[in-house]
Amino acid sequence: MLNLIRTDSKNADFLKLIKELDETLKLTDGKDHAFYNQFNSLERINNVIIAYESGIAVGCGAFREYGPKSLEIKRMYTKPLYRKRGYASLILEALENWGAELGYNKCILETGIFQPPAIALYKRRHYDIIPNYGQYSGVGGSMCFIKYLAGA
Repeated sequence: MLNLIRTDSKNADFLKLIKELDETLKLTDGKDHAFYNQFNSLERINNVIIAYESGIAVGCGAFREYGPKSLEIKRMYTKPLYRKRGYASLILEALENWGAELGYNKCILETGIFQPPAIALYKRRHYDIIPNYGQYSGVGGSMCFIKYLAGA
Protein backbone atom coordinates (compact mmCIF):
# COMPACT_ATOMS: atom_id res chain seq x y z
CA MET A 1 0.00 0.00 0.00
CA LEU A 2 1.25 3.47 -0.87
CA ASN A 3 1.38 6.12 1.82
CA LEU A 4 1.96 9.79 0.96
CA ILE A 5 3.28 12.17 3.59
CA ARG A 6 3.69 15.93 3.62
CA THR A 7 7.01 17.18 4.88
CA ASP A 8 9.73 19.70 4.06
CA SER A 9 13.08 19.73 2.28
CA LYS A 10 15.00 18.80 5.44
CA ASN A 11 13.46 15.31 5.53
CA ALA A 12 16.22 12.66 5.39
CA ASP A 13 14.29 10.39 3.01
CA PHE A 14 13.69 13.30 0.65
CA LEU A 15 17.39 14.16 0.68
CA LYS A 16 18.28 10.54 -0.19
CA LEU A 17 15.75 10.45 -3.03
CA ILE A 18 16.94 13.69 -4.60
CA LYS A 19 20.53 12.50 -4.39
CA GLU A 20 19.43 9.56 -6.57
CA LEU A 21 17.53 11.97 -8.82
CA ASP A 22 20.60 14.15 -9.27
CA GLU A 23 22.74 11.12 -10.17
CA THR A 24 20.16 10.16 -12.82
CA LEU A 25 19.98 13.70 -14.18
CA LYS A 26 23.77 13.85 -14.51
CA LEU A 27 23.45 11.05 -17.03
CA THR A 28 20.42 12.31 -18.96
CA ASP A 29 21.42 15.99 -18.95
CA GLY A 30 25.00 15.27 -19.94
CA LYS A 31 27.05 18.43 -20.47
CA ASP A 32 24.02 20.60 -19.59
CA HIS A 33 23.69 19.20 -16.06
CA ALA A 34 25.53 22.04 -14.32
CA PHE A 35 23.22 24.60 -15.97
CA TYR A 36 20.02 22.84 -14.85
CA ASN A 37 21.34 21.84 -11.44
CA GLN A 38 21.84 25.48 -10.39
CA PHE A 39 18.03 25.83 -10.32
CA ASN A 40 17.49 22.86 -8.00
CA SER A 41 18.42 24.46 -4.70
CA LEU A 42 16.29 23.39 -1.74
CA GLU A 43 16.51 26.88 -0.24
CA ARG A 44 12.94 27.94 -1.09
CA ILE A 45 11.32 24.50 -1.02
CA ASN A 46 9.09 24.10 2.01
CA ASN A 47 6.50 21.69 0.62
CA VAL A 48 7.50 18.09 -0.10
CA ILE A 49 5.52 14.91 -0.69
CA ILE A 50 7.20 11.56 -0.13
CA ALA A 51 5.65 8.27 -1.22
CA TYR A 52 6.28 5.22 0.95
CA GLU A 53 5.57 1.62 0.01
CA SER A 54 5.86 -0.81 2.93
CA GLY A 55 7.86 1.80 4.83
CA ILE A 56 10.34 2.39 1.99
CA ALA A 57 10.63 5.89 0.48
CA VAL A 58 10.00 5.21 -3.22
CA GLY A 59 9.28 8.62 -4.71
CA CYS A 60 8.98 12.32 -4.06
CA GLY A 61 8.00 15.69 -5.42
CA ALA A 62 8.00 19.25 -4.14
CA PHE A 63 6.91 22.76 -4.90
CA ARG A 64 7.97 26.27 -4.16
CA GLU A 65 6.20 29.56 -4.61
CA TYR A 66 6.87 31.11 -7.99
CA GLY A 67 4.55 34.10 -7.70
CA PRO A 68 1.72 35.35 -5.52
CA LYS A 69 -0.73 32.69 -6.77
CA SER A 70 1.57 30.33 -8.64
CA LEU A 71 3.82 27.49 -7.61
CA GLU A 72 6.61 25.65 -9.36
CA ILE A 73 6.77 21.86 -9.21
CA LYS A 74 10.29 20.65 -8.45
CA ARG A 75 12.26 17.48 -7.69
CA MET A 76 9.84 14.86 -9.03
CA TYR A 77 11.41 11.40 -8.77
CA THR A 78 10.42 7.76 -8.46
CA LYS A 79 12.94 5.00 -7.81
CA PRO A 80 13.33 2.86 -10.97
CA LEU A 81 12.05 -0.34 -9.31
CA TYR A 82 8.76 1.43 -8.44
CA ARG A 83 8.03 3.10 -11.77
CA LYS A 84 5.04 2.36 -14.00
CA ARG A 85 2.76 1.95 -10.96
CA GLY A 86 1.16 5.41 -11.07
CA TYR A 87 3.10 6.70 -8.07
CA ALA A 88 4.42 9.82 -9.79
CA SER A 89 0.88 10.76 -10.78
CA LEU A 90 -0.31 10.34 -7.18
CA ILE A 91 2.59 12.45 -5.89
CA LEU A 92 1.87 15.17 -8.44
CA GLU A 93 -1.86 15.13 -7.60
CA ALA A 94 -1.01 15.45 -3.89
CA LEU A 95 1.23 18.45 -4.64
CA GLU A 96 -1.52 20.09 -6.70
CA ASN A 97 -4.09 19.53 -3.94
CA TRP A 98 -1.74 20.92 -1.29
CA GLY A 99 -1.04 23.96 -3.45
CA ALA A 100 -4.76 24.57 -3.98
CA GLU A 101 -5.35 24.29 -0.20
CA LEU A 102 -2.74 27.03 0.28
CA GLY A 103 -4.49 29.30 -2.24
CA TYR A 104 -2.32 28.79 -5.32
CA ASN A 105 -4.23 28.74 -8.59
CA LYS A 106 -1.62 27.50 -11.04
CA CYS A 107 1.36 25.18 -11.27
CA ILE A 108 4.26 25.65 -13.62
CA LEU A 109 7.20 23.34 -14.17
CA GLU A 110 10.17 22.61 -16.36
CA THR A 111 11.49 19.28 -17.52
CA GLY A 112 14.12 18.28 -20.02
CA ILE A 113 13.31 17.25 -23.57
CA PHE A 114 15.26 14.04 -22.88
CA GLN A 115 12.80 13.04 -20.14
CA PRO A 116 9.98 11.37 -22.14
CA PRO A 117 8.43 9.64 -19.09
CA ALA A 118 8.17 13.01 -17.28
CA ILE A 119 6.70 14.70 -20.36
CA ALA A 120 4.13 11.91 -20.67
CA LEU A 121 3.23 12.24 -16.97
CA TYR A 122 2.59 15.97 -17.23
CA LYS A 123 0.48 15.56 -20.36
CA ARG A 124 -1.56 12.79 -18.66
CA ARG A 125 -2.11 15.11 -15.68
CA HIS A 126 -3.48 17.81 -18.05
CA TYR A 127 -0.51 20.16 -18.05
CA ASP A 128 -0.24 22.33 -21.16
CA ILE A 129 3.04 23.16 -22.87
CA ILE A 130 3.93 26.85 -22.58
CA PRO A 131 6.83 28.97 -23.80
CA ASN A 132 9.85 28.47 -21.58
CA TYR A 133 9.69 30.80 -18.59
CA GLY A 134 12.24 32.62 -16.45
CA GLN A 135 15.67 31.06 -16.42
CA TYR A 136 14.57 28.50 -19.03
CA SER A 137 13.68 31.10 -21.69
CA GLY A 138 15.58 30.32 -24.85
CA VAL A 139 16.92 27.02 -23.50
CA GLY A 140 16.45 24.41 -26.22
CA GLY A 141 16.74 21.43 -23.88
CA SER A 142 13.86 22.58 -21.67
CA MET A 143 10.13 22.04 -21.96
CA CYS A 144 7.80 24.05 -19.71
CA PHE A 145 4.23 23.34 -18.65
CA ILE A 146 1.33 24.98 -16.83
CA LYS A 147 -1.82 23.72 -15.14
CA TYR A 148 -4.56 25.77 -13.53
CA LEU A 149 -5.79 24.32 -10.26
CA ALA A 150 -9.47 23.76 -9.64
CA GLY A 151 -10.91 25.10 -6.43
CA ALA A 152 -8.08 27.50 -5.74
